[in-house]
Amino acid sequence: MTPAAAGAGAKPLVLLSQPSDSGLTPVMEGQFRFVLAADADAATAAEARVLFVPGLRPVTADLIDRLPALELVAAISVGLDHVAAADAHLRRGRWAMDGDYPLATKVSGKRVGIVGLGSIGSLVARRLAAFGCAVAYHSRTRKPPPCPYTFYPTVLALAADSDVLVLACALTEETRRAVDREVMEALGRGGGVLVNVGRGALVDEPELVRCLRDGVIGGAGLDVFENEPDVPAELFDMDNVVLSSHKAVATTESIRGVLDTVSGNLEAFFAGKPLLSPVAL
Repeated sequence: MTPAAAGAGAKPLVLLSQPSDSGLTPVMEGQFRFVLAADADAATAAEARVLFVPGLRPVTADLIDRLPALELVAAISVGLDHVAAADAHLRRGRWAMDGDYPLATKVSGKRVGIVGLGSIGSLVARRLAAFGCAVAYHSRTRKPPPCPYTFYPTVLALAADSDVLVLACALTEETRRAVDREVMEALGRGGGVLVNVGRGALVDEPELVRCLRDGVIGGAGLDVFENEPDVPAELFDMDNVVLSSHKAVATTESIRGVLDTVSGNLEAFFAGKPLLSPVAL
């Protein structure tokens, strides 16, 4: 952006990677000038220093190549919510046909392994600890004291000692399909449950389908999938899996928190101050 373009009263330019349906951009339009990347002419694309990603579509190399002045990509992604299986039991008429919802098992006292003890994993751990769960974790590095959770050097070792395995790590070449058949078999020895709120490709999805179908693991809670929005059709008819469409963050309070973080990052960037939540690339 030239000094003249950034003069008094001018709103900083922010490109949108896709249309936003989350209500984020209308709230911030008083502070920033939003332009959809697909509608940006060459001059606007050449000027843009910030790209805001308000949804889950991937940012392509072609788009990045169109933005020679790009310095910051602001993205949204965080959250966890719950869906009640007993509610589905009643709505399907199974209470009348099959009787009471079958006995389940309590969360409290469970051994929960968390893969990725970053910001999301730490929040999950804190909540589970409040339920009296024995929390352990695997991460790229062992967390220094006073981290109260037990560290496991491999995902396999963690799974073998867990009733529930929660995936909350980033997708990298090292973590891609880190949960394979061997890991699921280790988890399943006690009827373990897999929960994935990270990325779909952290799991060998075809093997997951087979393990759920054959009872190798007790169940799964999946908010993410390998080839979104395509979901393996076999999962739809399974009673031992809960599915959601990468929307575990979709609460008013969470979206408000995302808005505050995105807005704070944009304000800090244009003011030349440190970002609130930087990710080095």
